[in-house]
Amino acid sequence: MSSPQAPIGSGFGAATTAADVIRGHDLSGRVAIVTGGSSGIGVETVRALASAGARVIVPARDPDKARGTLAAIPNVAVEPLDLLDPSAIDAFAKRFLAAEPALHLLINNGGALHLSLVRDARGYEAQFAANHLGHFQLTARLWPALLRAHGARVIAVSSRGHHYAGVDFDDPNFERRPYDWLVAYGQSKTANALFALDRRGEPHGVRALSLHPGGIVTTNLARDFTPEQLRASGYVDDAGRPIIDPERNMKTVEQGAATTVWCAVSLQLDGMGGIYCEDCEVAKPVAADSTDLLGVKPWATDPDLAERLWNLSERLTVTPR
Repeated sequence: MSSPQAPIGSGFGAATTAADVIRGHDLSGRVAIVTGGSSGIGVETVRALASAGARVIVPARDPDKARGTLAAIPNVAVEPLDLLDPSAIDAFAKRFLAAEPALHLLINNGGALHLSLVRDARGYEAQFAANHLGHFQLTARLWPALLRAHGARVIAVSSRGHHYAGVDFDDPNFERRPYDWLVAYGQSKTANALFALDRRGEPHGVRALSLHPGGIVTTNLARDFTPEQLRASGYVDDAGRPIIDPERNMKTVEQGAATTVWCAVSLQLDGMGGIYCEDCEVAKPVAADSTDLLGVKPWATDPDLAERLWNLSERLTVTPR
C-alpha cells in the first residue's frame, strides 16, 4: 500500500542542506539520473549524490555548457536530452539501457516556467510538456532499468505551486481557455505530484515520491521575471538581493536541494512511496481552500486523478516506433 501522507519525524527541517542529508550515506555502485542537473538545485543534487559515491548522469539540452558547470564534480557524465523532444527522450533512454544494467535513482528535477504561452512542436503547452510529459515519457522508457535495480526510487520535483491549479483534463494545453502562466505552472506541478502516486510501480519495487524544494529565486526558473516582479514577490529586498528565511520558504539552493536528496536516500523512507514531501519531511495534507503556505492540496494526492493523468499522458506521449 502507498504510505500515509503524514509527517514521520525526520529530524531535519527547513534550513537543512543537501550536504546535511547525504552525510553518512554510501551510494557506491548506484546509478542516478538527474534531469536539470546542470543548474540551480539540480547542481546541488548532483553534487550530493556524487559525493556519496553514486555515478550520476545528467541529461542536458546544452551538453557542452553542462559539462563546464559540472566539471569539478567527480562521477558525473553528461548526455544530450531535450524534454520537449520525444525522439530525443527515446534516444537517450535507448543509449542508457544499452550501457547500464540498472537505474537506482531517477530524479525528475528539470523544469520550465513561461510567463507567456509557449508551445512545443506538437502544440502542447510547454510547461505541462516539459515539467510533466517529458518526465513521464522518460520514466516509461527507462522502466526496464528501474525494475532491474530491485528497489529504485523515482523522485518528482513538484512545488507548492501546485496550490494554484489542478490538472484540467478537458483542456490541459490551453487550446480553449485563456492562458495564465501561474495556472499553467500549477497544473504542471500538480501533475508531478500525481505522477508520484506510485500504485503502478509499488508492486514491482519501484517507489515514487514528490516534493516541494522551497522558494529559491536564484535559479533559472526566475529568469523571465523583471526586478519589479521579483521585489513584489517578497523574495528579494529593495536592492534585488535574495531574502533567505527558510522558515518562511525562502531558501538557498543548498537548502532547496535537501528535500530532493532526502527523498532519494533516506532510510526512513524505505518501503514508502506515493507521498509529497517538503522541508525534508512528509508534508501534511491541507484543505482545498486552505491559505497555508505549505502542505499538499487534495487534488495532488487523489488516486483517481492520478489514474486519469496516467491515461492522458500515455495518449499524449505516443511516439512512432
